[in-house]
This record gives sequence, C-alpha cells and structure tokens, in this order.
Amino acid sequence: MYEDKTLICKECGKEFVFTAGEQEFYASKGFENEPQRCKACRQNRKNAAKPEREMYTAVCAACGKEATVPFKPREDRPVYCSECFARMKEAR
Repeated sequence: MYEDKTLICKECGKEFVFTAGEQEFYASKGFENEPQRCKACRQNRKNAAKPEREMYTAVCAACGKEATVPFKPREDRPVYCSECFARMKEAR
C-alpha cells in the first residue's frame, strides 16, 4: 500500500527516504503531514531544546567507588554507582 518516498530536508537541504514502514507508522498515529526534516536534523532539533544536565560526584554507599549522578546527593540518603544500583534493582 505504501511506497518509499524521497523527500528533501527543509533544514539541511539533503534528500532522505520516508520509508513505507514510517508512512504506515505515521498513518497509525493519525499524523497527516510528512516529515520535513531528515532524521539527523530531527535529532539535533530535539536535543537542542534539552539543557545540559548537571552531574554530581558521590561515593557509592555499597562499594565505595566514585559515582557520577544526575542529582545533588544528600547526607541522609545513600548513593549507589550504576553497577551497584543495577545489582540492587535485579535482586528485587
């Protein structure tokens, strides 16, 4: 029913393919307009709106290694490195 279409990105001017599968997905979501930007430009536009996340350094309460976390650690709550956190989550 759908066939691949070649479109031109309004941002960078390069050609990109709007595949039959993407067209089917758009139709299933009720989208009526075709995409106007290529995947790279859509991704750049999406990421440009996000502010850079501030990261904090803490000591893991389980193994004692240094951990980088996206929240400000508090004295009354333990902080875990990603490995220990994943292990604890798995054990549940």
